[in-house]
Amino acid sequence: MDAPSPVWKYSLFTDFDIDLFLVGKHFRLYEKMGAHLLTVEQTTGAYLSVWAPNAIKVGVVGDFNNWDANSHVLNKREDKSGIWEGFIPGLKKGDVYKYFVKGFDESEHLKGDPYAVRWEHPPQTASIIWDTDYSWKDKSWLNKRPKLNALNQPIAVYELHLGSWQRDPDNPERVLNCREVTKALIPYVTEMGFTHVELMPVMEFPFFPSWGYQITGYFGASSRYGSPQDLMFLIEELHKANVAVILDWVPSHFPGDRHGLYEFDGTHLYEHADMKKGFHPDWKSYIFNYDRNEVRSFLISNALFWLDKYHADGLRVDAVASMLYFNFSREGADAATNEYGGSENLGAIQFLQDLNVAVYGNFKGVQTIAEESSTYHGVTHPVHSGGLGFGMKWMMGWMNDTLKYFKVDPLARKHHQNQLSFSMTYAFTENFMLPFSHDEVVHGKSPMLYKMPGDDWQKFANLRALYAYMYTHPGAKLLFMGNEFGDTSEWNFTQSLNWHLLQYPPHKGMQETVKALNFLYRKEPALYHFNFSYEGFEWIDADNRDESVFVYMRKGPKAKDTLIIALNLTPVVRETYKIGVPFKTKWKELFNSDDIVYYGSGINNKGDIVPAQEGYNNQKFSISVNLPPLAVIIFKSK
Repeated sequence: MDAPSPVWKYSLFTDFDIDLFLVGKHFRLYEKMGAHLLTVEQTTGAYLSVWAPNAIKVGVVGDFNNWDANSHVLNKREDKSGIWEGFIPGLKKGDVYKYFVKGFDESEHLKGDPYAVRWEHPPQTASIIWDTDYSWKDKSWLNKRPKLNALNQPIAVYELHLGSWQRDPDNPERVLNCREVTKALIPYVTEMGFTHVELMPVMEFPFFPSWGYQITGYFGASSRYGSPQDLMFLIEELHKANVAVILDWVPSHFPGDRHGLYEFDGTHLYEHADMKKGFHPDWKSYIFNYDRNEVRSFLISNALFWLDKYHADGLRVDAVASMLYFNFSREGADAATNEYGGSENLGAIQFLQDLNVAVYGNFKGVQTIAEESSTYHGVTHPVHSGGLGFGMKWMMGWMNDTLKYFKVDPLARKHHQNQLSFSMTYAFTENFMLPFSHDEVVHGKSPMLYKMPGDDWQKFANLRALYAYMYTHPGAKLLFMGNEFGDTSEWNFTQSLNWHLLQYPPHKGMQETVKALNFLYRKEPALYHFNFSYEGFEWIDADNRDESVFVYMRKGPKAKDTLIIALNLTPVVRETYKIGVPFKTKWKELFNSDDIVYYGSGINNKGDIVPAQEGYNNQKFSISVNLPPLAVIIFKSK
């Protein structure tokens, strides 16, 4: 070892590590790359390594050497890896640093560390030497996670943006850190009955209005929300409350900020050099080169990092359709093709398959969820049968059709009956999650409440019915924050939700509706056990166009689990409405979105409902019930 040099020759890599990296199969690169605090020959300091194969010089700069590019130059490995590395004595936790990278063309770049686990608070852009040490106390959760986070269990997701769920009441401009958010979030989520929380991107990003979807620090917990350990604390507390945590993850694109991944070593290293493949026209950002083995190693290592070091229970993968197709948002000559002339990005397909094999192969009880809007076949099918291997996929078609239907004046809904029933023709082709996400309440789309037609009472009644329909439709559920109490504003990332609305009965009633639906969903196996299988659903009546009524059955593992759901989607009360039922036993009203406690009109079905011997709707028996206006009613046999 060359002790007199300011950079000691030292490596954490074995030859096997390098071989795996070069073939795209090293999925724990975070254990080797980046900055690692070590003691070498009784000397404390940090080992640093970075991939920059086309650079002719890589130095580490920071306050410790007055940002001198020539002071601490790393050693380039004598193999084909393109990795620069070395041990720098004296570096300590909290030191700020960047890489000085000189390209083969003599171009000079100051870059953050792609594997840094902590970054300066924007607008500052340097990496910080830190660790991911944490004394986890969620072993009990991890042991039961394979059961609680399984696809045959209730999955009710509360999607939230850490920077705007709640702000400092004394200083609304200040974003709360993870520990501060924890104090209010844990009791709220548990009281509301959500089983999962999905955090919009918590990785380091420079531009706050991007909501976290333009990432520069893939391994860094965003400094806006505190330290890495603060985020770990939030996740641990959610686990203690038996709430699973899904992290929003963006392997589809990254911004062109000069301190980030773009042109990292003076060349198109992480992104495609061909801008037909490497540039996103919609988001003005750069697309990863999934054909490159080292890039796939980087991304899959990043996915495993969040599951490993942060105990995340799942990853929601953003913009999958944009990854799968070269002609996403491109037409004609502007779109690239693959080697066979097709529009599919074969490298991205291979990456997604490798990703899911690695995730499910290394962690028990986790889930991956694709935000995928195309008709690509097999997103949630196993990789061994040609699928992409995701656990679930957002049901974008259902979301769009459902919102279109509910926006229609109730008196005209009879002309749109198929728009609501159509989803059942493909509901079990994938493992679907039903999303009313942040994307539906921004950019002039209006809040959920104001998508609904009618006067104020009808708007709330329609929205309560919409949510009850979602919770009784097959599939996992997702609601964005504020949707649960009928926020009256579009989501604004610069301020807190309008929590003051809960002092008004309509909004409190909306919140109580979602709360009741969450707990009912968790209690009734018919609503979740066959979430992704035709065995759990049967139409009783999908064709009553004139009255805009839908009736269907949800089934659980046992006959006694069976539920009958009736939707009356006009503002007309329908008394003594006849519904076919499969059993002779008495029935009772289990849930009614028109209940007074939800700010409804209070029209209900009290007491036991005795079936008639007369068959109806292809069922052996029938019941006569009252259908409240713009409401969803759930019945269960006694």
